[in-house]
Amino acid sequence: MKLTEISTPAAVIDIAAMQRNIKRMQNRIDAFGVKFRPHVKTSKCADVTNLQIEAGASGITVSTLKEAEQFFAAGIKDILYAVGMVPSKLAQAYALIAKGCDLKLLTDSVASARAIATVGVEKGVTFKVFIEIDTDDHRSGVKAESALLLDVAHALQQPGASIAGVMTHAGSSYDLNTAEALIEMAEQERSLCVRAADRLRAAGFDCPAVSVGSTPTALMAQNLDGVTEVRAGVYVFFDLVMHNVGVCRLEEIALSVVTTVIGHQAEKGWAIVDAGWMAMSRDRGTQKQNRDFGYGQVCTIDGEPLDGVVMNGANQEHGIIANPASPISNIVDRFPVGSQLRILPNHACATGAQFPAYQAVDASGDTTTWTRFYGW
Repeated sequence: MKLTEISTPAAVIDIAAMQRNIKRMQNRIDAFGVKFRPHVKTSKCADVTNLQIEAGASGITVSTLKEAEQFFAAGIKDILYAVGMVPSKLAQAYALIAKGCDLKLLTDSVASARAIATVGVEKGVTFKVFIEIDTDDHRSGVKAESALLLDVAHALQQPGASIAGVMTHAGSSYDLNTAEALIEMAEQERSLCVRAADRLRAAGFDCPAVSVGSTPTALMAQNLDGVTEVRAGVYVFFDLVMHNVGVCRLEEIALSVVTTVIGHQAEKGWAIVDAGWMAMSRDRGTQKQNRDFGYGQVCTIDGEPLDGVVMNGANQEHGIIANPASPISNIVDRFPVGSQLRILPNHACATGAQFPAYQAVDASGDTTTWTRFYGW
């Protein structure tokens, strides 16, 4: 089926652009001589992830145990579950390990660490556990210099658990937009995570792995001394938030939503399309950045961005296409009913999550359906 023949709205992957993104990241991390473990929560798609593995990725990162189950079923064994573990999920994690999955868990608390070790003893398994390090006050984790770091390590150094390493995610890098700031954040991420590992080792604990990463810091890091692996996710598609951060061009965004014009409000300069927030998601991540793209950047069906034209409003199944800075007087002629457009998303992870499958389009315009994973 050709791209112009698919039912809309549809999530479309530009295969060539995605392949270039995969190669760019893999080559960059390879140059540092460390492992690359992509975060597959962005695509949740085995077809995409297999291409990342083929390019040289070493294992994957997931954000749900359901993802871990589905990717393990698809043949991938080396998996890091990068969300803090709670006791209620340990049986699900154990079931995966019992089947042969090399699943690593994550904790940043003594209570969680103790629960992991206790269940490990009960099940006769030694859970491999990363300690999450907070390197930017963004979200979860323990401070590299805190007493809590060693307390968590003591709780893990028991039968039923072992320390696999330390990991961090500099999510605050998404709030930056200059090369200098991103380079500084990448070094902060690296140095503090390495410092945590050094403190653990000095206290007599094993700490084999030092895992860092976000798409911006992975692409801007100048030094990875002491790091054993890097993680990044949204780079595989990129999106408008990453464009505003400064790590990709519009033409490098590999995910878009194809939509059809279904009507007009000519006096307002609006074209109405069949992709609302149920297709694009409610994510308005660019709203707080230097350039607000509304619900997405409008492109021609061939993927050429239309300067100034955005989806600036969205109901559940209706999107409003307009040029907020310069209302379009010839809106009816420019975007007639039945014409198709492509919308670049603010946040590729959120937009992808609205669809059960992608339409992967090749250079000839032919599409193939690639299914996504769902659930927790």
